[in-house]
Amino acid sequence: MSTSAAVVTALTFVWLGMVFAISFLEAPLKFRAPGVTLPIGLGIGRLVFRALNAAEVVWAAAILIAVVLGSWPGVATPIAAGVAIAALVIQLVAVRPALAKRSDAVLAGYEGPRSSAHLVYVAFEVIKVAALIWLGTAVLVSAS
Repeated sequence: MSTSAAVVTALTFVWLGMVFAISFLEAPLKFRAPGVTLPIGLGIGRLVFRALNAAEVVWAAAILIAVVLGSWPGVATPIAAGVAIAALVIQLVAVRPALAKRSDAVLAGYEGPRSSAHLVYVAFEVIKVAALIWLGTAVLVSAS
């Protein structure tokens, strides 16, 4: 396995694990914990997702560099990496600002209808997870 393939594989599966752990375990479970109110849960979520997204940006940049510098049979690896990175960029640029606006309003006492931005964010998480599985698999298959 080349250095580029090893880097992409390692970072892809670390990234995938973090998204599973935070988005699909921690995020929904924190609201079920005793004493966690909506404002407390939102405050924790903002901190956790800010940290996760910062790490994701680093992993995405490193994967992009490794993919650009590597030699890949076919187009599966570059396309899968592109889909995962694009999903992250859309989340950060288009969806997170809407979520931040909504959580600011809730933290200020607004009790209106729920925002659909959360569902859009989750949809892009699912796309990102699928792309990361595809990316990791494509690299492992091409390295064998």
